Amino acid sequence: MSGLVRFEGVSLGYGRRPVLTDLSFTIAEGDFLGIVGPNGSGKTTIIRAMLGTLPPLAGVVTKTPGLRFGYVPQREHVDSLYPLSVADVVIMGRYDRIPVGRRPSDDDQAKVRQALEQVGIPDLAERRLASLSGGQKQRTLIARALVGDPTVLVLDEPTNGMDLVSTTQILGLVRDLHDVRRLTVVMVSHALNEVANYVNRIGLAFGNRLRLGGVGEIINEQVLSVYGLPVEVNSFDGHRVVVARSGGSPRA
Repeated sequence: MSGLVRFEGVSLGYGRRPVLTDLSFTIAEGDFLGIVGPNGSGKTTIIRAMLGTLPPLAGVVTKTPGLRFGYVPQREHVDSLYPLSVADVVIMGRYDRIPVGRRPSDDDQAKVRQALEQVGIPDLAERRLASLSGGQKQRTLIARALVGDPTVLVLDEPTNGMDLVSTTQILGLVRDLHDVRRLTVVMVSHALNEVANYVNRIGLAFGNRLRLGGVGEIINEQVLSVYGLPVEVNSFDGHRVVVARSGGSPRA
């Protein structure tokens, strides 16, 4: 697998205040990386640096020429009160390919239909975004990311605020996009139990650092104890389950 994005000695932050320091890792072609950690640990900051919207305080972020990102923002940051249909929202993912003053071409419209098929909501194309459920809105945002033919799909808290059924469906969809479409995926989440059962690698953000490894390397009681809670890592029907020994829940 070739490296698509490389962080070399990178420090990230806002103003002069570093949030994360000494980041050195590579996102390879075909990777499925989950970045987890408590609120304020810098998960979204890493995404911003990857997308190029936040310059590093130190170090270098390099990307393969021609790399295209499909970005799925946190759902609550999207204003669903605009009177836009699902198709209107999805076509936004091709605006960088449509000349100013031109209408979307037949090919653009075909790409929209294809993206809606891929996320399982072709029948919702004319529905207003504001009328959709949380899971349907998330599928719409994923379709908007897919319509631009990305190399890397980047998702920021894709299941935040969802019930168990919707969470499982969205994570299963993302996993299918990785497995079937061969998309490289980077997903940020605070929900450790969810991420652990879908990704190939995990980056654990804590104490201004990012610890990366395979799921088995990171999802164990010794490593997770850095969150300040004694935890147990169990397996149920092939799924990893992280529980707090004290009866609480891990903050990640």
